[in-house]
Amino acid sequence: MPITAAIIDDEFLARKKVETLLSDHSFITIIGEAKNGSQAVDLIKLKSPDLIFLDIEMPDFGGFDVIKKLRSDKIPYIIFTTAYDQYALKAFDVHAVDYLLKPLDEDRFDTAIHLAKERIEQKESADINKKVFALLNQIENKDSRFRQLFEIKEKGREITIRTDEIYVLEANGNYIELQLDNKKYLYRSTMNALAEELDPKEFIRVHRSYLINTRYIQSCHYMTNNEYKFKLKNHSEVISGRGFKENVQAYLDNENI
Repeated sequence: MPITAAIIDDEFLARKKVETLLSDHSFITIIGEAKNGSQAVDLIKLKSPDLIFLDIEMPDFGGFDVIKKLRSDKIPYIIFTTAYDQYALKAFDVHAVDYLLKPLDEDRFDTAIHLAKERIEQKESADINKKVFALLNQIENKDSRFRQLFEIKEKGREITIRTDEIYVLEANGNYIELQLDNKKYLYRSTMNALAEELDPKEFIRVHRSYLINTRYIQSCHYMTNNEYKFKLKNHSEVISGRGFKENVQAYLDNENI
């Protein structure tokens, strides 16, 4: 299945790099390039590419602004290309086909192309506009006062973890254990410090050793002696501390568990 693509980046060498990497994928035809947001909007409206490689940080206006200006038009599949992973991770959350960090890696690029080809062939675009606009609302409404990312170093690798990936934070000596769906990472900090850094609308302190991400709470039941049992969507459980009854009750008053 032939795929049309556009390359949008303010850096000439970055555009040429994508063009070179695409030369190994004969089913993709490049139908245009843009070096800023204004050109990008005009190009997409004029030629309606199936896929765009979209830089996030550009002059006049950036990648997310390009999407905003296309609200009334069909939005192509998007592969973000950026040097700023904090933006890319937000985009990758649920809305973009993939993200690529600069400098572009050939193997990683090929993986992104495979994902794009698969989605386009399966015609998954029915609600892509809705998903992209949800992304914009999510970013625009995010409270910048609170922590959004954790940078972890493990076995010589740097790992970036989004706060919305974390189910539970548990105190573990001089560290906090970040518990994801099926992985755990240690981060050097204190529970009190992180309780101040995380958005209280998203995380609830239920114990001196536990913070829970409310989006992953499946149920909450009163046990005894002012203690509650939380069951999470990954089947893990957390028992609240008696001294945190007010926190739990405040949460229950605002939720239908």
